[in-house]
Amino acid sequence: MRVLAVEDEPDLLNSLMKALREDGYAVDGAPDGDEGLFKAESYDYDAIVLDIMLPGIDGWELLRRLRQTKKTPVLMLTARDAVRDRVRGLDTGADDYLVKPFELAELLARLRALIRRAASQAESRLKIGDVVIDTAARTVMRRGEEIVLTAREYTLLEYLALHRGKLVTRTTLYDHLFDENDSTLSNLLDVHVFNLRKKLGHDFITTRRGHGYCIESTP
Repeated sequence: MRVLAVEDEPDLLNSLMKALREDGYAVDGAPDGDEGLFKAESYDYDAIVLDIMLPGIDGWELLRRLRQTKKTPVLMLTARDAVRDRVRGLDTGADDYLVKPFELAELLARLRALIRRAASQAESRLKIGDVVIDTAARTVMRRGEEIVLTAREYTLLEYLALHRGKLVTRTTLYDHLFDENDSTLSNLLDVHVFNLRKKLGHDFITTRRGHGYCIESTP
């Protein structure tokens, strides 16, 4: 999953990006509203963490402009805790609101919930055949045994599982698995898919030649 963090405090931005990467996300950062809007409109993020008080355009305006073209889930992160500010953020198009200072565990849980809802998935546990993916614990079980995955393998599996039954193109997967600083190889997805099939079964992920990959609803 790929997340954009828009925050003008350098230490907080760096801490956020580090924590999100450690949790398995591909992360881009923006230190002001103008760059944040440019990236938010240029890439298809799975979620955006957005501060309100920003240099350039503020978070309100960034969100207003973004909602003219995109439905990307947005978590507003701000020190402004007045009810009217929370109401304004939600009415402008934010999907959730978290007040500074905050607990990192809560921010990560709210992001997971936003991403699940965007994929029309209410529960944190995804059951596909004999495989159970717990998006909260970031664990994968098959026939009662835990399957150990790398961070990138898990992210790929989770994205395909959240969109099960649908063809996901290679371009879409690259856009959602890697951030702007990643140096990727053309066959990297094939390697990860190969490894997932070894661990979960050859038929768990279907290849559509020249197009992409798909997890059927009941493989």
